[in-house]
Amino acid sequence: MTVPALLAATAPSPLTTSYARLAEVFPGLRAEMLPDDAAAPSGSGWVGAAELAAGGAALDEFMAWDEAQVLRDYGMRARPDVVASFALHRYAWPACLLVTLPWFTHRRVPRIPVEDVSFHRGLGHLILRVREFACLPDDPAAGTPGARVVPDESALRAEVLDSVAQHIGPVLDGFRPRMRRGKRALWGMATDEIVEGLWYIAHLLGEEARAMRELELLLPGTTKPYVGTAGFRELTGPDGGSLPTRTRASCCLFYTLRPEDTCVTCPRTCDADRVRKLAAAA
Repeated sequence: MTVPALLAATAPSPLTTSYARLAEVFPGLRAEMLPDDAAAPSGSGWVGAAELAAGGAALDEFMAWDEAQVLRDYGMRARPDVVASFALHRYAWPACLLVTLPWFTHRRVPRIPVEDVSFHRGLGHLILRVREFACLPDDPAAGTPGARVVPDESALRAEVLDSVAQHIGPVLDGFRPRMRRGKRALWGMATDEIVEGLWYIAHLLGEEARAMRELELLLPGTTKPYVGTAGFRELTGPDGGSLPTRTRASCCLFYTLRPEDTCVTCPRTCDADRVRKLAAAA
């Protein structure tokens, strides 16, 4: 299947502009819409989200990519649960953006069950079919096919969380036997992927501050099955400037490969190290 030729004939969707913005600011990741009458791509590096959720051979192949990368980049083998954590992150981070980015940019929230998403990790390419999306009453797309109008911003935030849970929940179930983590820990990972994915892309869009405010409203810490809040806070840099940070609800387990090189939002990273790393990046 030649995917670019297939998608060239796709009619514009109310979500197309949001995904185009993603490709503009982060060329390493593309998300494109699939026509209703077209088959999803398969083979040649493509994997369906439903295949990952099934937890079989397709998931084994998906994880083998991470296992090989760790061995190549770090000269050591990672524990199987670490490999599974890396692989889950590399799917969940972009998959959550399929929902959160259109909400952030255009106040439109697509429904994307696992049957309607395919991913090619080597190309950084997501293909999805959207049959339904939620929007606000004053949205120009409110009268288009598949639109479902909700009354206000609060209801739209609930749609975001429900849509992500509908998609990522089955994927977590597929990964869970490969990981040394319970259900709560896995949903902590999902919470982190929602927050850190949109936070990063919003920074590239020049809208980091707004994203932080909206993520705080989206995840107040009381919405199950999610675990924890957006949890943003500010540190003071060496020059007196503000350095935004947060502490993840979960750990990516990178410390098992490089104990001295933890992530800047890792629960294991102290504030002094955060300031040093953030100031250097700035």
